[in-house]
Amino acid sequence: MSLAESRTAAGKSSPTQRRAVFPLQNGDRLTRAEFERRWDAMPGLKKAELIDGVVYMPAALRQDEHGEPHGYVMTWLGIYSLSTPGVKFGDNASVRLDNDNMPQPDAHLRLPTELGSTATIQDGYVVGAPDLVVEVAASSASLDMHRKLDVYRRSGVREYIVWRVVDEQLDWFVLSDGRYELLTPDAEGWLKSQLFPGLWLQPQTLLHGLPTAVLAMMQLGVQSAEHQAFVQQLANAIKPAS
Repeated sequence: MSLAESRTAAGKSSPTQRRAVFPLQNGDRLTRAEFERRWDAMPGLKKAELIDGVVYMPAALRQDEHGEPHGYVMTWLGIYSLSTPGVKFGDNASVRLDNDNMPQPDAHLRLPTELGSTATIQDGYVVGAPDLVVEVAASSASLDMHRKLDVYRRSGVREYIVWRVVDEQLDWFVLSDGRYELLTPDAEGWLKSQLFPGLWLQPQTLLHGLPTAVLAMMQLGVQSAEHQAFVQQLANAIKPAS
């Protein structure tokens, strides 16, 4: 082998090695596979989403506009999940929806596949539409109320909640015939999930951050007759085969 050939062989790299891994940037247009490849090369990254092929990376999150509201949401869904064996919940988990979309919702709930959920876990990721998604948004002008809402609708997220903190408004959407419709409060002002019996909410209590009232609200839902019946339905559905 000649010196030139030796240098060529020594410096030769595989196609994978030659392919540079660029950092994710706001506004990048990528496939989901490339988005994941770049994400994996940035172990310190905490939040990034791919929505309709476009990368979105949020700025620093404020405690009053996101941190505290997010904490209330996770407490609400966490108590519900712990009180409802078989229902799974997630906090800021990336979701593989399709080749152009990998959102990172603030929170989500999943039914077991035995009760019709299409979401599964593959390679540690949620794959397919969670049954309920919650986003904490700054206002009605946010991504959550527009492009992301449309992605969740198309993907089949059956219930979608957006807490618009600055607007002091909470919108609970229910998928019906391919469209999102606002959930109607009952006579006492409660919003009650159609998919998750006992998942109840009095929006004003949550919006105004009243800890004792929020906790009482959560407990009422998981102690209801509807919730107890749902727990039994779950137990029957996921009972191990004998």
